[in-house]
Amino acid sequence: MSGLNLPTLAWRNIWRNRRRTLITLFSIAFGAMLAVVMTAIGDYTYSDMIDHSARMGTGHVIVQHSTYLDAPSLKKTVQAEPELIDEIRSVPRVHAAVPRITGGVMLATSSNNVGAGVLAIDPTVEDETTFGLAGSIVEGEMFTSPDDEGIIIGKVLAENLNVELGKKVVYTVTDKHGEIASGLARVSGIIETGAMELDAGICILPINPFRELLSYEPNEVTQIAVFLGDHRHSEDVALELDAAFGERLGPVSATLPWFKAQPDLAGFVSMKVGGTIIMELIVTVLIAAGIFNTLFVSVMERMRELGILAAIGFSARQLFSLVLWESLWLGLCGIVAGALLTAWPYYYLATTGIDTAQMTGGSGQAQAGGVSISPIILAEIYPPHLLFIGLAVVAATMLAGLYPAYKAGRVSPVEAIRIV
Repeated sequence: MSGLNLPTLAWRNIWRNRRRTLITLFSIAFGAMLAVVMTAIGDYTYSDMIDHSARMGTGHVIVQHSTYLDAPSLKKTVQAEPELIDEIRSVPRVHAAVPRITGGVMLATSSNNVGAGVLAIDPTVEDETTFGLAGSIVEGEMFTSPDDEGIIIGKVLAENLNVELGKKVVYTVTDKHGEIASGLARVSGIIETGAMELDAGICILPINPFRELLSYEPNEVTQIAVFLGDHRHSEDVALELDAAFGERLGPVSATLPWFKAQPDLAGFVSMKVGGTIIMELIVTVLIAAGIFNTLFVSVMERMRELGILAAIGFSARQLFSLVLWESLWLGLCGIVAGALLTAWPYYYLATTGIDTAQMTGGSGQAQAGGVSISPIILAEIYPPHLLFIGLAVVAATMLAGLYPAYKAGRVSPVEAIRIV
Protein backbone atom coordinates (compact mmCIF):
# COMPACT_ATOMS: atom_id res chain seq x y z
CA MET A 1 0.00 0.00 0.00
CA SER A 2 1.67 3.24 -1.15
CA GLY A 3 1.11 6.86 -0.17
CA LEU A 4 0.90 6.11 3.57
CA ASN A 5 2.14 8.65 6.09
CA LEU A 6 3.47 6.23 8.71
CA PRO A 7 5.02 8.92 10.98
CA THR A 8 1.66 10.70 11.32
CA LEU A 9 -0.19 7.44 11.91
CA ALA A 10 2.36 6.39 14.53
CA TRP A 11 2.07 9.76 16.27
CA ARG A 12 -1.69 9.35 16.56
CA ASN A 13 -1.31 5.78 17.80
CA ILE A 14 0.93 6.65 20.77
CA TRP A 15 -1.63 9.19 22.01
CA ARG A 16 -4.60 6.87 21.81
CA ASN A 17 -3.82 5.77 25.37
CA ARG A 18 -2.74 9.14 26.71
CA ARG A 19 -2.18 8.11 30.33
CA ARG A 20 0.09 5.18 29.44
CA THR A 21 2.11 7.36 27.08
CA LEU A 22 2.51 10.12 29.67
CA ILE A 23 3.70 7.62 32.29
CA THR A 24 6.22 6.23 29.79
CA LEU A 25 7.44 9.72 28.87
CA PHE A 26 7.87 10.61 32.53
CA SER A 27 9.98 7.50 33.11
CA ILE A 28 12.15 8.43 30.11
CA ALA A 29 12.43 12.05 31.27
CA PHE A 30 13.30 11.06 34.83
CA GLY A 31 15.96 8.63 33.64
CA ALA A 32 17.40 11.25 31.29
CA MET A 33 17.45 13.80 34.11
CA LEU A 34 19.36 11.40 36.38
CA ALA A 35 21.88 10.66 33.63
CA VAL A 36 22.42 14.33 32.75
CA VAL A 37 22.68 15.57 36.35
CA MET A 38 25.02 12.78 37.48
CA THR A 39 27.20 13.18 34.38
CA ALA A 40 27.27 16.97 34.72
CA ILE A 41 28.30 16.76 38.39
CA GLY A 42 31.03 14.30 37.46
CA ASP A 43 32.24 16.39 34.52
CA TYR A 44 32.52 19.53 36.65
CA THR A 45 34.01 17.80 39.70
CA TYR A 46 36.69 15.86 37.82
CA SER A 47 37.54 18.81 35.60
CA ASP A 48 37.85 21.03 38.67
CA MET A 49 40.07 18.45 40.40
CA ILE A 50 42.35 18.19 37.36
CA ASP A 51 42.58 21.96 36.95
CA HIS A 52 43.14 22.41 40.69
CA SER A 53 45.93 19.84 40.64
CA ALA A 54 47.47 21.57 37.61
CA ARG A 55 47.44 24.91 39.43
CA MET A 56 49.06 23.32 42.47
CA GLY A 57 52.24 22.87 40.49
CA THR A 58 52.10 20.19 37.79
CA GLY A 59 50.28 21.76 34.84
CA HIS A 60 48.07 19.96 32.33
CA VAL A 61 51.18 18.93 30.38
CA ILE A 62 54.55 18.49 32.09
CA VAL A 63 57.97 18.64 30.47
CA GLN A 64 60.54 17.04 32.77
CA HIS A 65 63.40 14.54 32.94
CA SER A 66 62.37 11.16 31.52
CA THR A 67 63.06 9.36 34.83
CA TYR A 68 61.82 12.05 37.21
CA LEU A 69 58.37 10.48 37.55
CA ASP A 70 59.79 7.12 38.66
CA ALA A 71 62.44 8.55 41.00
CA PRO A 72 62.01 12.28 41.71
CA SER A 73 65.30 14.08 42.33
CA LEU A 74 66.57 17.63 42.14
CA LYS A 75 69.48 16.24 40.11
CA LYS A 76 67.13 15.46 37.19
CA THR A 77 66.62 18.63 35.19
CA VAL A 78 65.75 20.07 31.80
CA GLN A 79 66.73 23.32 30.09
CA ALA A 80 64.02 25.99 29.87
CA GLU A 81 65.37 28.78 27.71
CA PRO A 82 63.05 31.82 27.59
CA GLU A 83 62.83 31.53 23.79
CA LEU A 84 61.70 27.90 24.06
CA ILE A 85 59.03 28.71 26.64
CA ASP A 86 57.75 31.57 24.45
CA GLU A 87 57.44 29.15 21.53
CA ILE A 88 55.54 26.66 23.70
CA ARG A 89 53.15 29.44 24.73
CA SER A 90 52.45 30.17 21.06
CA VAL A 91 51.23 26.60 20.39
CA PRO A 92 47.45 26.46 19.78
CA ARG A 93 45.41 25.41 22.85
CA VAL A 94 48.28 26.32 25.19
CA HIS A 95 47.22 28.96 27.71
CA ALA A 96 50.51 29.34 29.57
CA ALA A 97 53.90 27.72 30.16
CA VAL A 98 56.04 28.40 33.23
CA PRO A 99 59.41 27.12 34.54
CA ARG A 100 59.43 25.50 37.98
CA ILE A 101 61.65 23.59 40.36
CA THR A 102 60.01 20.91 42.48
CA GLY A 103 61.40 18.45 44.96
CA GLY A 104 61.89 17.70 48.63
CA VAL A 105 63.42 19.94 51.29
CA MET A 106 64.13 19.79 55.01
CA LEU A 107 62.96 22.82 56.97
CA ALA A 108 64.47 23.63 60.35
CA THR A 109 63.94 26.13 63.13
CA SER A 110 65.29 26.34 66.65
CA SER A 111 62.41 24.17 67.84
CA ASN A 112 61.80 21.55 65.15
CA ASN A 113 62.81 19.92 61.85
CA VAL A 114 60.17 18.98 59.27
CA GLY A 115 60.39 17.55 55.76
CA ALA A 116 58.26 19.18 53.07
CA GLY A 117 57.71 19.50 49.37
CA VAL A 118 59.18 22.60 47.75
CA LEU A 119 57.94 24.52 44.74
CA ALA A 120 60.17 27.27 43.36
CA ILE A 121 58.44 29.71 40.98
CA ASP A 122 58.96 32.87 38.98
CA PRO A 123 56.07 35.09 40.21
CA THR A 124 56.38 37.41 37.19
CA VAL A 125 55.07 34.68 34.83
CA GLU A 126 52.48 33.15 37.18
CA ASP A 127 48.86 34.15 37.68
CA GLU A 128 45.71 32.65 39.25
CA THR A 129 45.20 30.32 36.30
CA THR A 130 48.64 28.75 36.71
CA PHE A 131 49.25 29.02 40.45
CA GLY A 132 46.19 28.45 42.60
CA LEU A 133 48.11 28.60 45.89
CA ALA A 134 48.53 32.35 45.41
CA GLY A 135 44.87 32.77 46.32
CA SER A 136 45.31 30.76 49.54
CA ILE A 137 47.70 33.17 51.26
CA VAL A 138 46.10 34.15 54.59
CA GLU A 139 49.09 36.03 56.02
CA GLY A 140 51.80 38.00 54.26
CA GLU A 141 52.00 38.25 50.50
CA MET A 142 53.24 36.55 47.34
CA PHE A 143 56.72 37.21 45.97
CA THR A 144 57.00 40.04 43.49
CA SER A 145 60.27 38.97 41.87
CA PRO A 146 62.09 35.72 41.08
CA ASP A 147 65.01 37.13 43.11
CA ASP A 148 63.09 37.65 46.38
CA GLU A 149 64.51 36.04 49.49
CA GLY A 150 61.40 35.01 51.43
CA ILE A 151 59.64 31.68 51.89
CA ILE A 152 55.92 30.88 51.96
CA ILE A 153 54.80 27.86 53.98
CA GLY A 154 51.56 26.05 54.78
CA LYS A 155 49.71 27.00 57.94
CA VAL A 156 49.98 23.57 59.57
CA LEU A 157 53.65 23.40 58.60
CA ALA A 158 54.20 26.78 60.28
CA GLU A 159 52.55 25.46 63.44
CA ASN A 160 54.72 22.34 63.36
CA LEU A 161 57.85 24.49 62.97
CA ASN A 162 56.59 26.95 65.58
CA VAL A 163 57.24 29.93 63.33
CA GLU A 164 55.23 32.96 62.34
CA LEU A 165 55.45 35.72 59.77
CA GLY A 166 58.91 37.33 59.66
CA LYS A 167 60.72 34.49 61.47
CA LYS A 168 63.72 32.71 59.95
CA VAL A 169 63.65 29.19 58.50
CA VAL A 170 66.64 27.15 57.34
CA TYR A 171 65.99 24.90 54.33
CA THR A 172 68.35 22.10 53.39
CA VAL A 173 68.55 20.15 50.11
CA THR A 174 70.90 17.95 48.12
CA ASP A 175 72.17 20.01 45.21
CA LYS A 176 72.81 19.00 41.60
CA HIS A 177 76.21 17.51 42.46
CA GLY A 178 74.99 15.50 45.45
CA GLU A 179 76.27 17.95 48.04
CA ILE A 180 74.26 19.13 51.03
CA ALA A 181 73.29 22.79 50.64
CA SER A 182 71.39 25.06 53.01
CA GLY A 183 69.62 28.38 52.63
CA LEU A 184 68.08 30.86 55.03
CA ALA A 185 64.83 32.75 54.48
CA ARG A 186 62.28 34.69 56.46
CA VAL A 187 58.65 33.58 56.35
CA SER A 188 56.98 36.08 54.03
CA GLY A 189 53.64 34.33 53.68
CA ILE A 190 51.44 31.59 55.10
CA ILE A 191 48.93 29.65 53.00
CA GLU A 192 45.83 27.78 54.10
CA THR A 193 44.01 25.61 51.56
CA GLY A 194 41.86 23.59 53.95
CA ALA A 195 43.59 20.38 52.84
CA MET A 196 45.58 19.07 55.80
CA GLU A 197 48.21 17.19 53.77
CA LEU A 198 48.94 20.22 51.60
CA ASP A 199 48.98 22.75 54.45
CA ALA A 200 51.33 20.51 56.43
CA GLY A 201 53.76 19.71 53.64
CA ILE A 202 54.30 22.57 51.19
CA CYS A 203 56.67 25.50 50.97
CA ILE A 204 57.19 27.98 48.13
CA LEU A 205 60.42 29.72 47.21
CA PRO A 206 61.41 32.30 44.55
CA ILE A 207 63.12 30.43 41.75
CA ASN A 208 66.45 32.26 41.35
CA PRO A 209 67.88 31.94 44.90
CA PHE A 210 66.83 28.29 45.00
CA ARG A 211 68.35 27.66 41.56
CA GLU A 212 71.63 29.20 42.74
CA LEU A 213 71.61 27.08 45.89
CA LEU A 214 71.21 23.94 43.79
CA SER A 215 74.14 24.93 41.52
CA TYR A 216 71.81 24.98 38.50
CA GLU A 217 72.59 26.79 35.28
CA PRO A 218 70.61 30.01 34.61
CA ASN A 219 67.75 28.29 32.70
CA GLU A 220 67.87 24.91 34.41
CA VAL A 221 64.66 23.64 36.05
CA THR A 222 63.06 20.34 37.03
CA GLN A 223 59.95 20.95 34.94
CA ILE A 224 58.11 23.18 32.53
CA ALA A 225 54.43 23.29 33.46
CA VAL A 226 52.10 23.81 30.48
CA PHE A 227 48.50 24.93 31.02
CA LEU A 228 45.58 24.44 28.65
CA GLY A 229 42.11 25.86 28.37
CA ASP A 230 40.67 22.33 28.37
CA HIS A 231 42.44 19.42 30.08
CA ARG A 232 40.88 16.96 27.58
CA HIS A 233 43.41 18.16 24.99
CA SER A 234 46.40 17.30 27.19
CA GLU A 235 47.42 14.13 25.36
CA ASP A 236 47.22 15.74 21.91
CA VAL A 237 49.16 18.80 23.07
CA ALA A 238 51.79 16.61 24.76
CA LEU A 239 52.37 14.74 21.50
CA GLU A 240 52.48 18.02 19.58
CA LEU A 241 55.03 19.55 21.96
CA ASP A 242 57.19 16.43 21.91
CA ALA A 243 57.19 16.42 18.10
CA ALA A 244 57.97 20.13 17.86
CA PHE A 245 60.47 20.60 20.70
CA GLY A 246 61.65 17.10 21.65
CA GLU A 247 65.05 17.48 19.99
CA ARG A 248 65.70 20.86 21.58
CA LEU A 249 64.70 19.60 25.01
CA GLY A 250 67.11 16.69 24.62
CA PRO A 251 66.84 12.89 24.85
CA VAL A 252 66.54 12.99 28.65
CA SER A 253 63.27 14.93 28.54
CA ALA A 254 59.72 13.58 28.59
CA THR A 255 56.50 15.42 27.74
CA LEU A 256 53.62 13.94 29.72
CA PRO A 257 49.89 14.67 29.86
CA TRP A 258 48.48 15.13 33.35
CA PHE A 259 47.08 11.58 33.63
CA LYS A 260 50.54 10.06 33.13
CA ALA A 261 52.25 12.51 35.45
CA GLN A 262 49.62 11.93 38.16
CA PRO A 263 48.55 8.28 38.01
CA ASP A 264 46.81 8.41 41.42
CA LEU A 265 44.48 11.20 40.33
CA ALA A 266 43.97 9.59 36.91
CA GLY A 267 43.04 6.28 38.58
CA PHE A 268 40.53 7.98 40.86
CA VAL A 269 38.90 9.85 37.98
CA SER A 270 38.76 6.70 35.82
CA MET A 271 37.13 4.75 38.64
CA LYS A 272 34.48 7.42 39.21
CA VAL A 273 33.80 7.84 35.48
CA GLY A 274 33.40 4.07 35.19
CA GLY A 275 30.87 4.12 38.03
CA THR A 276 28.91 6.88 36.29
CA ILE A 277 28.87 4.89 33.04
CA ILE A 278 27.54 1.82 34.86
CA MET A 279 24.82 3.94 36.46
CA GLU A 280 23.85 5.34 33.06
CA LEU A 281 23.70 1.85 31.57
CA ILE A 282 21.36 0.75 34.36
CA VAL A 283 19.16 3.80 33.77
CA THR A 284 19.16 3.08 30.02
CA VAL A 285 18.10 -0.54 30.60
CA LEU A 286 15.27 0.61 32.87
CA ILE A 287 14.13 3.13 30.26
CA ALA A 288 14.24 0.46 27.56
CA ALA A 289 12.25 -1.94 29.76
CA GLY A 290 9.53 0.66 30.31
CA ILE A 291 9.30 1.45 26.60
CA PHE A 292 9.27 -2.22 25.70
CA ASN A 293 6.37 -2.80 28.09
CA THR A 294 4.41 0.12 26.63
CA LEU A 295 4.94 -0.90 23.00
CA PHE A 296 4.45 -4.61 23.58
CA VAL A 297 1.17 -4.10 25.45
CA SER A 298 0.06 -1.62 22.80
CA VAL A 299 0.78 -4.09 19.99
CA MET A 300 -0.93 -6.98 21.77
CA GLU A 301 -4.02 -4.84 22.40
CA ARG A 302 -4.16 -3.94 18.70
CA MET A 303 -3.61 -7.37 17.19
CA ARG A 304 -7.09 -7.43 15.64
CA GLU A 305 -6.57 -3.92 14.28
CA LEU A 306 -3.18 -4.85 12.88
CA GLY A 307 -4.69 -7.92 11.29
CA ILE A 308 -7.31 -5.78 9.55
CA LEU A 309 -4.56 -3.43 8.33
CA ALA A 310 -2.70 -6.42 6.94
CA ALA A 311 -5.89 -7.66 5.26
CA ILE A 312 -6.51 -4.37 3.48
CA GLY A 313 -3.01 -4.17 2.06
CA PHE A 314 -0.47 -3.22 4.72
CA SER A 315 2.74 -5.17 4.18
CA ALA A 316 4.71 -6.77 7.01
CA ARG A 317 7.42 -4.18 6.43
CA GLN A 318 4.94 -1.32 6.82
CA LEU A 319 3.53 -2.73 10.06
CA PHE A 320 7.08 -3.23 11.35
CA SER A 321 7.96 0.36 10.41
CA LEU A 322 4.77 1.69 12.00
CA VAL A 323 5.70 0.33 15.43
CA LEU A 324 9.30 1.52 15.05
CA TRP A 325 7.98 4.98 14.29
CA GLU A 326 5.92 4.82 17.47
CA SER A 327 9.09 3.87 19.33
CA LEU A 328 11.01 6.75 17.76
CA TRP A 329 8.28 9.24 18.67
CA LEU A 330 8.40 8.04 22.27
CA GLY A 331 12.15 8.53 22.34
CA LEU A 332 12.04 12.02 20.83
CA CYS A 333 9.19 13.12 23.09
CA GLY A 334 11.05 11.62 26.03
CA ILE A 335 14.11 13.76 25.21
CA VAL A 336 11.96 16.90 25.09
CA ALA A 337 10.29 15.95 28.38
CA GLY A 338 13.71 15.16 29.85
CA ALA A 339 15.03 18.58 28.81
CA LEU A 340 12.07 20.29 30.49
CA LEU A 341 12.40 18.21 33.65
CA THR A 342 16.19 18.69 33.83
CA ALA A 343 16.27 22.43 33.10
CA TRP A 344 15.72 23.75 36.62
CA PRO A 345 17.85 21.20 38.58
CA TYR A 346 20.71 21.68 36.11
CA TYR A 347 20.45 25.48 36.25
CA TYR A 348 20.47 25.42 40.04
CA LEU A 349 23.50 23.12 40.20
CA ALA A 350 25.34 25.10 37.52
CA THR A 351 24.81 28.49 39.17
CA THR A 352 24.34 27.90 42.91
CA GLY A 353 25.26 24.33 43.74
CA ILE A 354 24.82 22.38 46.95
CA ASP A 355 27.07 23.15 49.91
CA THR A 356 27.66 19.73 51.46
CA ALA A 357 29.79 21.18 54.27
CA GLN A 358 26.88 23.33 55.41
CA MET A 359 24.48 20.39 55.17
CA THR A 360 26.69 18.03 57.19
CA GLY A 361 28.15 20.59 59.55
CA GLY A 362 31.66 19.79 58.35
CA SER A 363 34.39 22.19 57.38
CA GLY A 364 37.33 22.31 55.03
CA GLN A 365 37.80 20.24 51.91
CA ALA A 366 37.83 16.52 51.27
CA GLN A 367 40.68 14.93 49.35
CA ALA A 368 40.79 12.25 46.67
CA GLY A 369 43.67 11.16 44.48
CA GLY A 370 45.89 13.59 46.37
CA VAL A 371 43.75 16.58 45.32
CA SER A 372 41.29 18.68 47.30
CA ILE A 373 37.60 18.43 46.43
CA SER A 374 35.38 21.45 46.91
CA PRO A 375 32.48 20.85 49.36
CA ILE A 376 30.16 22.70 46.96
CA ILE A 377 28.59 20.39 44.37
CA LEU A 378 28.33 22.12 41.00
CA ALA A 379 27.48 20.81 37.54
CA GLU A 380 28.62 21.50 33.99
CA ILE A 381 28.21 18.82 31.34
CA TYR A 382 30.47 18.45 28.33
CA PRO A 383 28.44 18.85 25.08
CA PRO A 384 29.65 15.47 23.68
CA HIS A 385 28.37 13.75 26.82
CA LEU A 386 24.99 15.47 26.51
CA LEU A 387 24.76 14.39 22.88
CA PHE A 388 25.68 10.83 23.85
CA ILE A 389 22.90 10.71 26.46
CA GLY A 390 20.35 11.95 23.92
CA LEU A 391 21.45 9.39 21.34
CA ALA A 392 21.43 6.66 24.00
CA VAL A 393 17.80 7.46 24.87
CA VAL A 394 16.77 7.27 21.21
CA ALA A 395 18.77 4.07 20.67
CA ALA A 396 17.20 2.50 23.77
CA THR A 397 13.69 3.30 22.57
CA MET A 398 14.40 1.94 19.10
CA LEU A 399 15.91 -1.28 20.46
CA ALA A 400 13.00 -1.69 22.85
CA GLY A 401 10.61 -1.40 19.92
CA LEU A 402 12.25 -4.07 17.76
CA TYR A 403 10.45 -7.09 19.21
CA PRO A 404 6.99 -5.44 19.34
CA ALA A 405 7.58 -4.29 15.74
CA TYR A 406 8.55 -7.85 14.80
CA LYS A 407 5.32 -9.17 16.37
CA ALA A 408 3.31 -6.58 14.48
CA GLY A 409 4.98 -7.49 11.19
CA ARG A 410 4.29 -11.21 11.74
CA VAL A 411 0.55 -10.79 12.39
CA SER A 412 -1.75 -13.18 10.48
CA PRO A 413 -4.85 -11.40 9.11
CA VAL A 414 -7.04 -14.52 9.38
CA GLU A 415 -6.10 -15.32 12.99
CA ALA A 416 -6.04 -11.69 14.12
CA ILE A 417 -9.53 -10.89 12.79
CA ARG A 418 -10.95 -13.72 14.91
CA ILE A 419 -9.77 -12.00 18.10
CA VAL A 420 -12.72 -10.57 20.00
